[in-house]
This record gives sequence, structure tokens and C-alpha cells, in this order.
Amino acid sequence: MTNWLITGIGGGLGRALAEAALARGDTVVGTSRRAADEAFTALAPGRAHVLGLDMSDEVSAREAVARAEDLTGGIDRLVNNAGYGLVGAIEEVSIAEAQALFEVNVFGAMRMIQAVLPAMRARRAGHIVNITSVSGHAPWAGTGVYGASKYALECLGQTLAQEVAPMNIRVTNVAPGGMRTGFAAAGLRIAQKDIAEYDEVAHFARRSLTENAGKEKGDPRRAAAAILTALDAPEPPLNLLLGEDALHYAMDQHAFVAAQIRQWEALSLSIAFEEE
Repeated sequence: MTNWLITGIGGGLGRALAEAALARGDTVVGTSRRAADEAFTALAPGRAHVLGLDMSDEVSAREAVARAEDLTGGIDRLVNNAGYGLVGAIEEVSIAEAQALFEVNVFGAMRMIQAVLPAMRARRAGHIVNITSVSGHAPWAGTGVYGASKYALECLGQTLAQEVAPMNIRVTNVAPGGMRTGFAAAGLRIAQKDIAEYDEVAHFARRSLTENAGKEKGDPRRAAAAILTALDAPEPPLNLLLGEDALHYAMDQHAFVAAQIRQWEALSLSIAFEEE
């Protein structure tokens, strides 16, 4: 039996993953902006718990982790799932809007990581899972600030994996593509400033996400099952892409970067000191 702490179980992928874990007999402590979720706790009385959590508050994060440790006897897996989307050209997104996004998507996850690590280090065991996005691999006009938050979380996860490996703690970054989770509806915010000149390029992301909400190809329940399979593997992946679109966009972007590196390799190497 595995003990989970999953942020953002009010719906979407977080809810699907929590339900999948409960269905196989695990214990799940989920966090939500609402402390009460009777439908969730009724799924597995005694094994399904909900805690209120303010992702922007360090004290709230530490209290949630301490309570989860008490409820489970020790957190095996932390899943940083809570977050939201933001669309708008870079010029349109205010600094305040960007800061609010990073407060949840990046610093909120970082608070949770810092809160769970002392106990995991003491036990020399644990697994930290960050739900990032294909946008953390492949930039898309109109989603730059959101993508930047996911790039940051990708870097945190990859670096953390190196730091905690000697303590037998694992890290997995999960980067989904589009899924029918409500992300493009209730989970999406639009920059308040609207500049008409960005309508053709940057505003395409806004139109595409909102018009296709509820039509995405990714199934969150299947995504949850895939995550369980990956995390249960003897050697879990550091990076897991989910969905045909995620694979397509990430592979195209990585191929583009590799081609640019090869094209400019000679110039890159030209800056070395010449020994006399």
C-alpha cells in the first residue's frame, strides 16, 4: 500500500489519479482550496482524506504536510498537481498576473517539496512527482508566461532528482498534453490587457484552448493509470510525456533545438582562448 499526498484533487488529473490510487487500496491525502469534499472521502472511508491548502502560504504547506504525515504514517509520494493556466502575449500579461501564476505553479510546488523532504530524507525513501506540461518543453505563442512556469518546474524537478538520488528519493516530471480536465475552462485565466495586434498569432492559443475545451484527446483516467504504471516501475522515468500531442510537440521542439546547436556548433566553439 502506498501513501499519497496529492495537491489539487478537486477535479481533473489530480482527482483521477487520487481515485485510481484509492481503487487499488492506497491511502490518499488530497488538498483542495475547499477543506470539505464528502464525495471524495466517501470513496474510501479511512483512506481518503481532504485538507484545505493555500498554495501561496508556506505555513499552510507545512501544516498540510505534517497533517498528511500523521494521517498516513509517512508520505511515500508527493504529487504537485495544483496549478492553473494563463494565456496572453508577453506584452499583455501584467507583472502582477505573472507573479500570481508563479506563486502557485512554481513556488507552491517548491513549498510542498521543501516541506516533505525532511521526513523523506530521514526515511531514505520517497517519490516526488511534478505535473508540468508539454508547454514546459515546447513554447507556444500566447502561453509564454504559463509555459515559463512549467519550464521552471521542469528544471526544479530535474535538478532535484540529482540532489536527492543519494538519499534514495526519486523524482518524476509528468508533462501532459491536452486532456479533458477543465483546464481550458475553469482552470484557464486570460490576461486582462488585450492588444489587437496580437490577434492573429498570440491570441490563437486563447481561441484554440477555449473552443476545444471538452474535446481534448487526452483521457485523465487513462493518464492516471499511465502515471501509476510509470511510478510503480523498478526504474521510474525522470520525464514522462502523456498524449500524442505532447509527444509530437516535444519531439519537434527538441529536434529543432538539436538542429540549431549543430548548425552553430563552430561559432559556439570559436570563443575559446588560443594558447600561445
